[in-house]
Amino acid sequence: MPKTYSDDHELFTIIKQELFTAVVGDVMDKMGLLHQFLPPEIKPLRDDMVLIGRAMTVLEADFFSEGDESAPGPLSNKPFGLMLEALDDLKSGEVYVATGASPLYALWGELMSTRALHLGANGALVNGFARDIPGILALDFPTFATGRYAQDQGPRGKVIDYRVALEIAGIRIEPGTLLFGDLEGVIVIPKEAEEEIIARALEKARGEKLVAKAIRGGMSAVEAFEKFGIM
Repeated sequence: MPKTYSDDHELFTIIKQELFTAVVGDVMDKMGLLHQFLPPEIKPLRDDMVLIGRAMTVLEADFFSEGDESAPGPLSNKPFGLMLEALDDLKSGEVYVATGASPLYALWGELMSTRALHLGANGALVNGFARDIPGILALDFPTFATGRYAQDQGPRGKVIDYRVALEIAGIRIEPGTLLFGDLEGVIVIPKEAEEEIIARALEKARGEKLVAKAIRGGMSAVEAFEKFGIM
């Protein structure tokens, strides 16, 4: 199937209009990419939120005080570590992806969403909690997290690096990796197979519409699978 998009804007539009995570996951299974869904605990703050974009990776770490003048580390006395710099470095079409912290405090909130939205970012995905939920929902900013918890990261955690490779549940996320999330999960699409995955997923999604039409017309499931190879 020929490539039908010329840039990320067109790609993201096609994904949003025609695909869903289940069909992309099915295609990746057939390609031997069996472990690309992030843990099911990472969910959208609202079921209709869809996350599509390039990963801007952010590495968090636990700290146990806001500042320690005797500590030699360069971030020990820097509030939030490199979080503000990472946030300001977001580009259009990117997704803020943070992991590394213990599940003790929120990694994302309303003011961060406001800044990210201004920069043209496509969403946030944190392997941890979000807070200021009414504000984020009012902004309609796609945010995926493991839960909702108001406790601040200020005296508890810092960003120690960004635009570096991350792993969540053993799934590697490189800077620039394509992410796709909906109410059924978030899938990580490897760059080296991205074009083939999207082409196959579009073919399958369009084929499923034909199957659905045939079944509505009275065709049995066995007959439909024999004819279309899709179910």
